[in-house]
Amino acid sequence: MLTTSIPLFPLQNVVLFPGVFLPLHVFENRYRAMMRDVLAGHRMIGIVLQKPGWQQDSGGRAATYNVGCAGLVTHVEQLEDGRYNIIVRGVEKFRIDGEDEGKPYRVARASPLAEIMSGADHEAVRSRRAHLEELLASARTPDLPFSDTLSDEEVVNILAQYLEFDAVERQALLERQGVAERCAAMIDLLEMKAMLGAHTPDRGLMH
Repeated sequence: MLTTSIPLFPLQNVVLFPGVFLPLHVFENRYRAMMRDVLAGHRMIGIVLQKPGWQQDSGGRAATYNVGCAGLVTHVEQLEDGRYNIIVRGVEKFRIDGEDEGKPYRVARASPLAEIMSGADHEAVRSRRAHLEELLASARTPDLPFSDTLSDEEVVNILAQYLEFDAVERQALLERQGVAERCAAMIDLLEMKAMLGAHTPDRGLMH
């Protein structure tokens, strides 16, 4: 469950989606301090995407998008020099309402953005999953995460995070109002890229 106050971990080119795992390396001193506090508390960090270029907000900090995803730290390896290798699992989307001062790292006041699936949403995603498989198979995508153990929602979020989309495209997918809309938008992106010939036959869609 997302708390209303969450440490922020702004990243370039990385977007986290609910239910998806993400490995991270923590090396800056301010984020080492963040990790010490997080591990002593609720183990949640907010992954947010930095805006392109060198944009800054009103406080002189790197500008970020207002919608991110809270991640639960599920695995921690602390190195001898104080750095951390961690794995986080996406839990819930959130919107940044403001930031609090007093820490060496950024702390957001956040509102959760729950993604509740209706029966119609489940049916829409289920019906589009086959089309997703067809698009990815035609692009010769390796290591497709399609298995009986994954729900349709998990497949959509895994693909949104790990297919070769631009970071801004992934952010737009994250900001969609739920998994059904995300699935439809992702299909549109894949069809557009295929139409424009963005991917050659020997280049897979996965990173």
